[in-house]
Amino acid sequence: MVCHHQWDIESPDPAQPIAVGIMGTGYAAKIRATVLGENPQWRVVGLAGRDRDRTQALGTDLGVTAYSPEDLLAQPGLDLVVVTTVNANHGHWVRSALERGLHVVVDYPLCLDLAEAKELMALAQRQRRLLHVEHIELLGGLHQSLKAHLGSIGTPRFVRYGTLSVDRPAPDRWTYRRSQFGFPFMGALSRIHRLTDAFGPVASVSCQAQFWPLPAPGSPPDDRFRTCLCTAQLFFTSGVLATVTYGKGEALWRAERYLDVQGDEGALRFEGDEGTLITAAGETPIAVAGRRGLFAQDSQGVLDLLRHNKPLYVQPQASLYALTVADAARRSAETGQVQVL
Repeated sequence: MVCHHQWDIESPDPAQPIAVGIMGTGYAAKIRATVLGENPQWRVVGLAGRDRDRTQALGTDLGVTAYSPEDLLAQPGLDLVVVTTVNANHGHWVRSALERGLHVVVDYPLCLDLAEAKELMALAQRQRRLLHVEHIELLGGLHQSLKAHLGSIGTPRFVRYGTLSVDRPAPDRWTYRRSQFGFPFMGALSRIHRLTDAFGPVASVSCQAQFWPLPAPGSPPDDRFRTCLCTAQLFFTSGVLATVTYGKGEALWRAERYLDVQGDEGALRFEGDEGTLITAAGETPIAVAGRRGLFAQDSQGVLDLLRHNKPLYVQPQASLYALTVADAARRSAETGQVQVL
């Protein structure tokens, strides 16, 4: 069967449930296992993680067999692997799964190296396997409301997008280690992808990044951080100018989540879960749907693609392009120079 994807895909046997393994033991892995386990069209073979005790505990809690990552990939009859591990490990496990002829769903980012990401795309295409990079932010209420109301403000001109999270004290987790999380706009790729999905190609990128280090025993002195703060300026080929800010940690004192779009005929303002359309006629509230159930929507989309040839809400090349922009932001922050795409 040829599926509605950017390359031809060989689908699993339609007479059998799709056998899936879950690589990871965090929040997303638990949600995935629960969602898939509730649908008889999936068969959760098992889950795998870095920590044996944690993997076993989660497996017991979910009623799913726990494996080492290598043993999970070797299970007979496995069709698909969901990779929801530490960002730095995505590329390795995606490659391992594809080389075994398995379909892959991976949480963004696909990996932390742009050249490797391109290689993985090419490998999936050669193997005729699904490579779906999850981007549930595109399914969320904020993004859906943004795209639904862009036509109400004329030609977009200027965008301000920011997410600041306060964590005090900074947790000793992989998300606060540069080697494991990656450059912030790559690790938190949705901040870039939301804008490229809404406003198209980017002409140039300028970025500044700061890290407040927090040395940890056995780690490089600059690996663990207690706070990070990044700001990028994206100039789109359409003429839209966007400023994107991402920060988290204990040196931040006020959490923020906002998205402003200024246009020729009005503006859109999203703050938290509330939206407003601003025009010459005044201000109008915009309904913004909640964020619950997005992993279930993503999983259903994968199932619909493999079973019924329905296109997914996002294509892997779109995620790769967002990663290209994020990598340009990284290079700009490191060199102090504007990066032209």
